Amino acid sequence: MAAAALVITLSEADRRELERLQRASAGPAGLARRARVVLLIAGGLGGVQVAERTGYTPVQVSRIRHRFAAAGVGALRDRPRSGRPRVYGERMRAKIVARTLKPAPAGQTHWSTRDLAKEVGVSHETVRRIWRDHALAPHRSETFKFTSDPRAAEKIEDIVGLYLAPPTSAVVLCMDEKTQIQALERTQPILPLRTGIPARQTHDYRRNGLTDLYAALEVRSGKVTGELATSHTGADFLHFLETLSRRYRRRELHIVLDNSSTHSVPAVQRFLAAHPDIHFHFTPTGASWMNMVEAWFGILTRKSIRRGSFPSVGALMRHIKAYIARWNEHPTPFVWTKDPSQIIRKAVRRGVNKTSQTAH
Repeated sequence: MAAAALVITLSEADRRELERLQRASAGPAGLARRARVVLLIAGGLGGVQVAERTGYTPVQVSRIRHRFAAAGVGALRDRPRSGRPRVYGERMRAKIVARTLKPAPAGQTHWSTRDLAKEVGVSHETVRRIWRDHALAPHRSETFKFTSDPRAAEKIEDIVGLYLAPPTSAVVLCMDEKTQIQALERTQPILPLRTGIPARQTHDYRRNGLTDLYAALEVRSGKVTGELATSHTGADFLHFLETLSRRYRRRELHIVLDNSSTHSVPAVQRFLAAHPDIHFHFTPTGASWMNMVEAWFGILTRKSIRRGSFPSVGALMRHIKAYIARWNEHPTPFVWTKDPSQIIRKAVRRGVNKTSQTAH
């Protein structure tokens, strides 16, 4: 029979200190992480649950539990390691971390190890080690976008509900336009792949015109309906709607789409009034990433368009049509992986993350 896990009971002083360590941005990242482990254990979570939340293994969680039970908060600090001792103490380390978090010198967007090393009078390897210990990476940058839509939560719940539990008697489509696809022609023929040599193409090209692609991804099957146009107007959008209406005749359609002005012109409104079995579900403003056809557009760009050479718009259009036909021979449905509450929390706190996955 397995032994019962040690019960962790925190004094008020220990709890305050652990919460401070968990929030501290200038301390070792490992210490903050271990403090979080103890707080979660004290909150009643089991070792496996704590491991899932913190990224440790259950065995590591157990070790942290025993370290704290034996010697308190002090036992969570990094233990001395073998090898060359640190040259700089905590004061210098704190100085380097604090300077890293402040703006770089005028004319620079971020610190490098060598720039900061000159600033504080240490070696760049020392700065690199301290950055690694504190999980600092000034050279990295991520993008995010917040939605300002006052109905964002309502729309997220509506759309994710369609993805996670689509109506059994209806078809759910993700629809959007990929506009201004350029027919680029390389100035020299593309040199094909050879053993040990990748395919090669010239960096310069001629522009031979543009086309727009209207596409609708069927959520359940992954099949794509596509239509190419030479313009991007309400009339073009309406024509594609009519195509979908004929393709899914006598079927109830739920269509996920963004807030483009072409989606609400009077002619489209009249079409919807005449077809009550077609329902629009708009993504929140600034959150077109929720439309799963955007992921398919990314695959189309990588696999079909980016490395092509097209002498005319007609050649580009035939190429895209061929790719859609091939995709539909073995379509891959996309799988939504987060529930609405998770998305809303992340949208508020951290911006937008990708939430769909596919086998491609």
